[in-house]
Amino acid sequence: MTPSLDTPVVIAGAGPVGLICALALAQSGVPCILIEAEPTLTHDLRAGTFHPPTLEMLERVGVTEDMLALGIRVPVWQSWDMDFGRVADWDLSLLQHDTPYPFRLHLEQHRLTPILYRSLQAYPHASVLFGHRFESMRQHDTHVEIVATTDAGERRFRAAWLIGADGGRSQVRKSAGIEFAGYTWPERYSVISTRHDFAEQGFRENAYISDPTQWVAVFKMPDERPPGLWRMTLPVGAEVSEAEALAGPYAQHAIRRLTRDAPSTQYPLVHQSIYNVHQRVAVTMRAHRVLLAGDSAHVNNPLGGFGLNSGIHDAVSVGEMLAKVVKGEAPDTLLDLYHRQRHTVNVEYVQTLSVRNKHNLEVKDPVERAQRIRDLQAISADSVKAREYLLNSSMINSIRRASTIA
Repeated sequence: MTPSLDTPVVIAGAGPVGLICALALAQSGVPCILIEAEPTLTHDLRAGTFHPPTLEMLERVGVTEDMLALGIRVPVWQSWDMDFGRVADWDLSLLQHDTPYPFRLHLEQHRLTPILYRSLQAYPHASVLFGHRFESMRQHDTHVEIVATTDAGERRFRAAWLIGADGGRSQVRKSAGIEFAGYTWPERYSVISTRHDFAEQGFRENAYISDPTQWVAVFKMPDERPPGLWRMTLPVGAEVSEAEALAGPYAQHAIRRLTRDAPSTQYPLVHQSIYNVHQRVAVTMRAHRVLLAGDSAHVNNPLGGFGLNSGIHDAVSVGEMLAKVVKGEAPDTLLDLYHRQRHTVNVEYVQTLSVRNKHNLEVKDPVERAQRIRDLQAISADSVKAREYLLNSSMINSIRRASTIA
């Protein structure tokens, strides 16, 4: 006999992925409880690029219009080389017949989560409990018992299903005993935000600059108001201490490498951080009544902007499929399809392309580097080849691939 449940679905983690899972379920009429360890929505500065199919999916949960009002549309992004200069411009208007959103959208992750949270508050059968840290769970044939800790002590929930959207260190994944296969890169990545306008150097709102010593990726972000700010991502070798990487002189030097200004030139800094980078995929995204989505299921280097986007693709997919299962419109084997689709495209596209992007930016052999420049120039100059390139880099092909998996 099935015991009485507190809710059909508990979701751990109130980042974008968890909130979108909850929103997709709530809009389908499925009650859910979302638990979050932090006392409020978090302020994550790393992710902020949204690809065309992601905007299409977010339109299904009704938040794309609000995002467009706040974000920066990026119709063209660029490939550069530190020595050669500008290599190629990638015009996303070539995708105008493939998507209603032929551009990238730049919007900080911490400006998306309030939009999602406000939308979720319109559904009384969905609740968000802050200050509730997921600790453990036990699975049964008919339900999951979940333990969370709060300042007031332990709290328990019974649900038919549990979604882990609690990040790369996912306690849900660990509690379910799911292996997180892969590796950690030896170098760390630094994020530097500055008010310096890189458009003065000819950079578009998104550019990737290859270099055998230290590549750089630049993004213009909307910030709280115009003119916005620029964010740089670059690798930091093991020989550089965290204290040195986070010191002002290190950031100033990194900016001067792009501006070619005099060594005495100083730029306005807004933020600096440093973090470890991983390439890992959970061996399964479903373990009986536990489902994984987003960083809980897969992590990758940020080159290409695939991480948050693929997590959102997970969230919409699992939310829509699980709603059908809960309402009795589909058998729970539909959730095995969720694993097959999302796991496959993460391995085939997200992991493969993000690793390839990293390799292409840091090629050391001068012959290979020169050939790479010629290849990019040839592809970008041919509209047919450029469109095919953009179908991959914009994640449209990954969505199409997922739809072919039965």
